[in-house]
Amino acid sequence: MQLTSESVRSYARSVGDDNPIHHDQAFAATTRFHRPIASGTQTGALLMALTATHFSRGASMVGLEFWLKFRKPVYADEEIELEWLVVSVKEHARLGGVIVDLRGRVRNQRGETALGAKGRVLVTDKL
Repeated sequence: MQLTSESVRSYARSVGDDNPIHHDQAFAATTRFHRPIASGTQTGALLMALTATHFSRGASMVGLEFWLKFRKPVYADEEIELEWLVVSVKEHARLGGVIVDLRGRVRNQRGETALGAKGRVLVTDKL
């Protein structure tokens, strides 16, 4: 996925994140990052949305829990890679579906893990 300065500014504005590190090039230049970075809520949302897109094809799904660890900055103008690995799939009779445990990450252009994640989703015929 290719991020742009405008998409990063727009996302931050849309969720009420007024941190100038996402909006203001001059301010960002004075920080340890030296240029604008994407909001953690944006990178986390993109990664979580990928589970909804994938698991809702032909089934119903709902996220149960997600854990995120921010490890490196994601710059406002870089291409990132989003990925999830299915760790386990377990039947859950009471919920009427399967619980899928996941490990995921967002990698920056240098191939470094910028965000590490764990997730758990319920996949079922009906919610």
